[in-house]
Amino acid sequence: MARAQASVLLLAGALALLTATFANGQALHHLSIIEPGGFPGWPILSEVQHSSNGVTLTWDGPSGYYQLFQKQHLKDPAWQALGKATNLSRQVTITTLLSNAFFRVAGPSPQYAGASTCIECHQPIHDQEILTPHAAAFSDPAFVARGGQTNASCLPCHTLGYGLPTGFTTIVRTPQLAGVQCENCHGPAANHAANPDDPIAVPRVELAATVCGGCHNSQFVPAQAATLHPPFYEEWNTSPHQAVLPELQTDFAGASGPTVFIPSCGSCHSGTVRESLVEQQPLPNGHEAGAVGIACATCHDPHQNYVHTNVLVGLRTNLLDDVVITNNQLGTFYTNQLRYPLASTNDYFLTTSDAFIENPDVNVCAQCHNHRGATWDTSDRPPHKSPQYNMLLGTFAEVGTGVASNQPASHGLMEKQCVRCHMQTADYVSPQQPAFAGHHFQVESFVTCSECHGSAAGILVTLIQNDISDQIQGLKTELNNWAATKAPASLWAKYGSRAWEYTTPGDLSPGGPGPNAAEQALLPVNIRKARFNLYLVLYDGSYGVHNLNYASALLNTATTWVNTELGN
Repeated sequence: MARAQASVLLLAGALALLTATFANGQALHHLSIIEPGGFPGWPILSEVQHSSNGVTLTWDGPSGYYQLFQKQHLKDPAWQALGKATNLSRQVTITTLLSNAFFRVAGPSPQYAGASTCIECHQPIHDQEILTPHAAAFSDPAFVARGGQTNASCLPCHTLGYGLPTGFTTIVRTPQLAGVQCENCHGPAANHAANPDDPIAVPRVELAATVCGGCHNSQFVPAQAATLHPPFYEEWNTSPHQAVLPELQTDFAGASGPTVFIPSCGSCHSGTVRESLVEQQPLPNGHEAGAVGIACATCHDPHQNYVHTNVLVGLRTNLLDDVVITNNQLGTFYTNQLRYPLASTNDYFLTTSDAFIENPDVNVCAQCHNHRGATWDTSDRPPHKSPQYNMLLGTFAEVGTGVASNQPASHGLMEKQCVRCHMQTADYVSPQQPAFAGHHFQVESFVTCSECHGSAAGILVTLIQNDISDQIQGLKTELNNWAATKAPASLWAKYGSRAWEYTTPGDLSPGGPGPNAAEQALLPVNIRKARFNLYLVLYDGSYGVHNLNYASALLNTATTWVNTELGN
């Protein structure tokens, strides 16, 4: 071929002896494996899927045309081309194959240009990125002190294109390629710089966390640097944020996806949708909406640092229990690559029916972990399973709970709020006691809790959760009692103990539907308010730990409402 190409041997396997034909895949895919340095400069095999009539090969690499080849034995003198060198989808389905076939893919040669070349057209982004830790990855004092500047195990992630043609070699020969630069995340861009109008050479914008995971992991790190490289990617990859829920992938791809599910559910369940909304770009199609979960770039911005005002700095007193919280760690202002601050005290929720509203002054977790505009007087289904921020601040009264508003928990007055407990970290000690980076987003330790609650923090959590769990079950029992003794006979005959439930019941009442839209009008207001409070506390998920006093008040008030309807 006329242009320079890179090629990599992809696969060897025993396959049926058939005549070679192929069909290109239709849907674009995302990088699915991690590579040291971020975005791969060579073609890399990412997936092999066997089917009854062939095999689908998926690979990844820089922007450009690719061509697949095969041969039966490695000693064969020539590779047989499968199709033309015009594959842009980086995927081929081969329906007829050679026996014991080996495959090779040829693609654009990794031509790196360096950030200085990108400045001509991308000066504003460059001026922001140069202030982030990425730009100083090669000169970072800890990196230098550990000999990283000459360590081949470290250079792929601290320079650009190390080990690849036109990539970094030494600081003397290629100083312009030191540090993490544009092409670490977007792929080789020299071809694009040489011909900016060529759409085939435009560098990739890959939202998948695998790009970040190529460096922000512990898997590729030499032992002498293990203490500085927590397993960010590994933990995220096993967390609920990692993928879009299967049922939502189906909804996104369905007939109502573009008009209902993508613009509403997608704003918090899909990384590609969230990014489109934040950047005010057209929403992705159903396949794209379901392709990427809540990835690194959903919360972090690789291009710039943000300066946040610490609204909780200094002493904070909880007016409910007079507990004084001392916040000194972050100072009045703090800077990082989070898109949103670590803490906020203003109420916030994102409704499912209104247009997307972003508030850059709201806690990064609260951007999604809010009650989604739930109100007691809706009947189709319980509140969304995400009221954690509003529970933390105690801000449900405006939707008719009968409990005084603005009752923040002491936990809500800590300067890191959610992160303080759910993203605890620990330094690397040994292979048997590795670091953890807080990206499971689970409370994996009571160390932070013990700072305020002492060595019995774990026992205290258990006691609180058992108490709230008992209250939840007690309230459910009372609602079932109302259904059996006070509900209209038609509802009891049709729905039994689900007579008090929403049309689509919550998790407390499995087994079938609840009263339909017309029948919901037969339920007293007190019963509807009570079930609302019940599910708010249940779906907060902490069983009182987020805000014990408020959770108890919601349940106690709900119990009073039910007892009123029972005549107690």
